[in-house]
Amino acid sequence: MRQRIFAAVTIGVLVLCGSGAGALAQSLSDGKPHAGVAAARTMPVQGIDVSYWQGDIDWAKAKAAGVRFAFIKATEGGDHLDPKFLENWQNAKNAGIVRGAYHFIYWCRPAEEQALWFMLNVPADPDALPPVLDVEWNSASKTCPHHVSREVALAKIKTMLDAMQAHTGKQPIIYTDPVFYRDVLEGEFTDYHYWLRSVAAAPEAKYSGRSWAFWQFTTTGKVPGVAGRVDRNSFNGTEADWQRVLQWLEARR
Repeated sequence: MRQRIFAAVTIGVLVLCGSGAGALAQSLSDGKPHAGVAAARTMPVQGIDVSYWQGDIDWAKAKAAGVRFAFIKATEGGDHLDPKFLENWQNAKNAGIVRGAYHFIYWCRPAEEQALWFMLNVPADPDALPPVLDVEWNSASKTCPHHVSREVALAKIKTMLDAMQAHTGKQPIIYTDPVFYRDVLEGEFTDYHYWLRSVAAAPEAKYSGRSWAFWQFTTTGKVPGVAGRVDRNSFNGTEADWQRVLQWLEARR
């Protein structure tokens, strides 16, 4: 049976109240703010996604600045483990930040091999967010720049999603961008939660009719504890919705 965790919420401008809102706005910022995503910055539950590119992270400082969740790169293809994954995985937890692991799909490798690699390297921690499958074209890749057919892509995605759910006991989240969504995902996997990239407009402007759980709204975020730029994200729900997610995770311990 599929595990669903996020309450059904509609996208809207969720405004923080009181002194906490000002502190959050001052602590978490954007090096190149875009007016089209202003709503994301005022949503009550904020997070980041990271990989080894962010170097050493002071997770306690990020937590104090208002980071509530983090998606951490774990694996890519069938033989790459992010060098910072295990360090980030443990340190984020130690700081009290809820985290989930993501796998970046590599189109030139069998999905079965990628699924096994993920299962061998990512702990099935009961207190973790559901795993994420990152699906996008990677035209800049030196070894696999070409696009596979829509049918092949969908089959690989299905294999990965099934394996990730079997490993963790949680229905995976799908991360994607507007181009890949248009080419492959539109109308597919409608019973999955989505984490959507949209850095110039609200998700509904780029993903017609698609509900979502997380919104990656900038790649130029500035967050205490993280050197340089970092992707920032918001959760599509109220504080009460987020507390229900945490209660769901707590019940699985």
